[in-house]
Amino acid sequence: MTLLAGRVAVVTGAAQGLGLAMARAYADAGARVVIGDLDQSRAEQAAATLGEAAIGVACDVVRADQVQSLVDAATGHFGRLDVFVNNAGITRDATLRTMSEDDFDQVISVHLKGCWNGTRFAAARMREQQSGAIVNISSLSGKVGMVGQSNYSAAKAGIVGMTKAAAKELAHHGIRVNAIQPGLIRSAMTEAMPQKVWDQKLSEIPMGRAGEPSEIASVALFLASDLSSYMTGTVLEVTGGRFM
Repeated sequence: MTLLAGRVAVVTGAAQGLGLAMARAYADAGARVVIGDLDQSRAEQAAATLGEAAIGVACDVVRADQVQSLVDAATGHFGRLDVFVNNAGITRDATLRTMSEDDFDQVISVHLKGCWNGTRFAAARMREQQSGAIVNISSLSGKVGMVGQSNYSAAKAGIVGMTKAAAKELAHHGIRVNAIQPGLIRSAMTEAMPQKVWDQKLSEIPMGRAGEPSEIASVALFLASDLSSYMTGTVLEVTGGRFM
């Protein structure tokens, strides 16, 4: 495909999992890709799997200077920035009674502040060319709230609000901002769940199966491309119908 031919995309938290699947979908669609990840070596290894049109850059999304450096790496190496995906995230699950203040702060910081940093620095560059697409990765947890995830659910709900606010601010600059809310997606993390927990989650999905990383990546490709040219401030649920 050539949906993103000539364009440059940055994906944070992209050394593995959903981030890498999105980066691969962008590269397959003709984009040059910058993989941002906390671990430099893993970012470089992931980029190597995508070929010469990809580079890996170390980035802690909580650090404003490092996110700015990530944007600068994209424009310095490839000359422009067309797509930015705020995907980096962590989990520190615990009940309200047992969750530490540090576990709460870390999750809010990485997801919410990280998304804010990515959005504002990407937008500053995109404004110069009066075009761009920002894709924020929220979660179904941000819609319904999950037991043991008061930090994660709050952060992911916050990303939805931030997406809508940024979309309103940036529309007249030709920049679109949209979000994806994945449901149960098959990954190393989710497959490590106890079988009882997995079966319970699966029973809540009308389509009767977990999603694949490629099924999130294809939606991220849609939002990054001109196929969604009249969409901004939207939240797309990719959940197999869970919690409609």
